[in-house]
Amino acid sequence: MKTISQRKKQPELVRRLLLDCAMKLALEHGPSGITVQAVAEAAGVTKGGLFHHFPSRQALVEGLFADLVEKLDADIDANMAKDPRPRGSFTRAYVGATFDDPVLGEGNPGAALYVSALAESSVRGRWADWFASRLERHRETDDTPILEIVRLAADGAWLAHLMREDGGVVPDLPALRERLIAMTLAD
Repeated sequence: MKTISQRKKQPELVRRLLLDCAMKLALEHGPSGITVQAVAEAAGVTKGGLFHHFPSRQALVEGLFADLVEKLDADIDANMAKDPRPRGSFTRAYVGATFDDPVLGEGNPGAALYVSALAESSVRGRWADWFASRLERHRETDDTPILEIVRLAADGAWLAHLMREDGGVVPDLPALRERLIAMTLAD
């Protein structure tokens, strides 16, 4: 079997493969499962090949988190494009993406990384920068106290669900989502 390094060079495909393998390892073993050796082996590349794309384990974790945020961003943009009401459209899309996140269902491809991000200042900084840029971009339509409360409530529901004990009480998430969406329409 040929390794990636023996095949025609396709840097974007190799980078994507490394991120996919890192995600799979995070799902199977938690954030600690994302080691340079394990990701390189899973992707069929040398450590040097991995370091070509990600100069450190930290850069790999940040790349993985950036990938998750990019997917979130695309989901929010797609939901906003379908929303006929500009006022509050970012907040409604954000609530939708938050409540559609698999962490609120069974199994989440990014839960381990989201949780680890709480402890990683560089990853937290990336999230804060992304969120601040989105808020700035949608200031005209989503800059009211009620809409801020709705976004914070969605974050709180997501985090509370993630941090609950197995078998713990699960709130009626569809009803909560509907109440939050209704708040954006009344603002």
